[in-house]
Amino acid sequence: MQIANLAMYVTPEPVAEATTKLWCFLRDFLRREGSRDVPDELDRQFGYNDAWMQPNLLLAQTCGFPYVKSLRNRVRLVATPCYSYPGCASPSMRSFIITRKAAAISSLEDLRGLTAAVNTPDSNSGMNLFRAAIAPIAGGSRFFGRVVQTGGHVESIAAVADGRADCAAIDCITYGHMQRFAPERLRNIVVIAQTAEGPGLPFITRGTASDQDVHVLRAALDAAILESSLAATRDILALEGFAHLIDSDYDVLLSFETEAERFGYPQIA
Repeated sequence: MQIANLAMYVTPEPVAEATTKLWCFLRDFLRREGSRDVPDELDRQFGYNDAWMQPNLLLAQTCGFPYVKSLRNRVRLVATPCYSYPGCASPSMRSFIITRKAAAISSLEDLRGLTAAVNTPDSNSGMNLFRAAIAPIAGGSRFFGRVVQTGGHVESIAAVADGRADCAAIDCITYGHMQRFAPERLRNIVVIAQTAEGPGLPFITRGTASDQDVHVLRAALDAAILESSLAATRDILALEGFAHLIDSDYDVLLSFETEAERFGYPQIA
């Protein structure tokens, strides 16, 4: 049996429920088109990043930076979702740099010497875009007093809200979901800056998938955008469409890393 893992956006609860409904449509479409061993349910065994290299991967969503750094040529790019939240532009997205309202911080320079939270060290939205924003003002040396790793964007928001960290970069999709469905978690949060934008989080399949396999997956995703019964589901997910990008479209994410290194700021610190 193949596996499908769409665990990048699973909170708050309405988002998780809508993701399940989206998968049910994709599952049934793929089966009608003759795809074999399509799972009934989304995989709950693997973490979102553990699923990416599974040899029986049917469909997963990955982060753009891991994709361009280590996954491309090992998995196949299927499509990149286009979201409607502020900060999103068709298949591109950016991050919002947040702090606590009570901290009275108004600029990136005010973050010098404070504690930053990152979700994971290989995250595009939580680390790579954040690093690119700080690099020009870091002066080629350590900028933050401390950097803590939280494991996820929602956890980074919580760390800033409760004072365990002073700032974080949160991708605009997560921030949009939280504004709509859990606004109380942002009650003490303010956005002080936006990062540069780059291509968003792509859907992928296993590297051994055939061109026909990829074609059918793309057809299923495109059909989900046109399906009238999924209108409420798409609205909850803020999903407007899917773009069919190519590998080189993601090179800009590597350029952010190269530019940070040019500034003498190779890692967020």
